[in-house]
Amino acid sequence: MPDQRVNPLSQQDTHCSAPPSGDPRIPAFCRSVWNFLSKDFSITAVISQIYYYADAHTTHTTYPDGLEVLHFSNGQIEKHYPDGKKEITFPDQTVKNLFLDGSEENIFPDGTIVRVQLDGSKIIEFDNGQRELHTSQFKRREYPDGTVKTVYNDGHQETKYASGRVRIKDKDGSVVMDTK
Repeated sequence: MPDQRVNPLSQQDTHCSAPPSGDPRIPAFCRSVWNFLSKDFSITAVISQIYYYADAHTTHTTYPDGLEVLHFSNGQIEKHYPDGKKEITFPDQTVKNLFLDGSEENIFPDGTIVRVQLDGSKIIEFDNGQRELHTSQFKRREYPDGTVKTVYNDGHQETKYASGRVRIKDKDGSVVMDTK
């Protein structure tokens, strides 16, 4: 494949010419700017390497410590850390963290946090203090007052109250045991 680079706009260490769009993302202290026939451009800066994908309107910045940051045109931002962790911030400000071991954590704007474990189970923490655990066998909600309600896959429910009371319902919702 032929080299698509054209002459750099600047080879100065203290100044870079902005591309025709006047993109404000170009850092003040550049070493070089390369324009490509595809209208992409690459900037080698003192503290980072920036590549702009014109067709996708996406900026990819690589820092000396290995951090890579991608800014997409829809407002999504992805950070790829050297240790393998990825952090994705969506336009609605939801943040998804993907960890090297395969687990993930989602933080929603309302304060809800969902953690997905390797076995597929989920832990959901709500900003009101309630917590849910979803497994392949049951779903359990824990309330701040100590009450715990569990719904099993077969449909039966068990509620343990902070007072010590236990109520069990069958899959049809009929009470089969209640220790009032």
